[in-house]
Amino acid sequence: MKIEINTHERCMLEFADKHPETLVLSADLGTSCEVKKFRAQKPDQYLTMGIAEQNMCSWAAGLAREGYRPFIHTFAVFLYRRILDQLEMSVAYPNLPVVFVGFVPGITTPGGVTHQSINDVGTLRSVPNMAIFDIGDATEIEGVLDLAYEWNGPCYIRMLRKEVPRLFPKNEPMQFNKARVLSEGDDVVILSSSICTEEAMRATQALKDKGISVQHMHVSTLKPFTDQSIVDAIRKCKYGVVTMENHLNIGGLGTATADLMAEHGLGKRLVKIGLNGYAHGASKMYLMKKYGIDAMNLVNAVGSLLGKDLGITEKDLEQVRFVDFLEV
Repeated sequence: MKIEINTHERCMLEFADKHPETLVLSADLGTSCEVKKFRAQKPDQYLTMGIAEQNMCSWAAGLAREGYRPFIHTFAVFLYRRILDQLEMSVAYPNLPVVFVGFVPGITTPGGVTHQSINDVGTLRSVPNMAIFDIGDATEIEGVLDLAYEWNGPCYIRMLRKEVPRLFPKNEPMQFNKARVLSEGDDVVILSSSICTEEAMRATQALKDKGISVQHMHVSTLKPFTDQSIVDAIRKCKYGVVTMENHLNIGGLGTATADLMAEHGLGKRLVKIGLNGYAHGASKMYLMKKYGIDAMNLVNAVGSLLGKDLGITEKDLEQVRFVDFLEV
């Protein structure tokens, strides 16, 4: 597996070279949100707004009205809890092209409940005009800024930072409202997003070794959520669907999938894997295991759909790493 470092920092600079109307706004978290180098190299396009996120959002709205393309940078939790009123009334209501770049989504931070954005997707899915992207690897970081620009309206990105794996080929960038097919099959559909996809890839290989036909799809566009390929995959599967997300199991990918299945009359069983409540602070991998958004819990969920014990253990999963079967 290849690990990329500070990918967003490089991409933000390259993007601003192509689009000189780009402005980066930071709430005193330039280093933590990988825009410190941007500030040094493009000081005229960088605004330090202080720890005043509501004011920063209002500034971004005004700048967007004047033809600029503001990219707000701070931790994800501060981009929906603290500024929801400004976000809705100043940006979403007039449908302005402001991009909210939210770092350390879900339980990717040891900062505990005050820094963990575990219901951000559920909150912002209900905001009109808002697009939502959930990043899974370095390849998607390299493509998401262009998609946000093309959306040309309010956009929220659940961004990853620092050491980020490259799970997907560099020459296959993310597509708007289009899931990435990682495995094809017709027994079970697995839909995963964000940091859960790497764990799902481990589980998928173990399931295949047991003769289970798995359609694994990585979802990076959480709103809009109308991908016909997901509908088709669910329609053809025999047993049902499992969703796996770095978010509460209410309001996010699982809920969006349930809505989609109901709208299309897809009478299949759905198992939602996600957080069930607030989490405490610890390392990402510890929290993923503790709160059940890991490969073993996904295996158990598939076993529940099939109605049998699959005989896969933690020891089996230790021997299966996605790098063994994915070319990068």
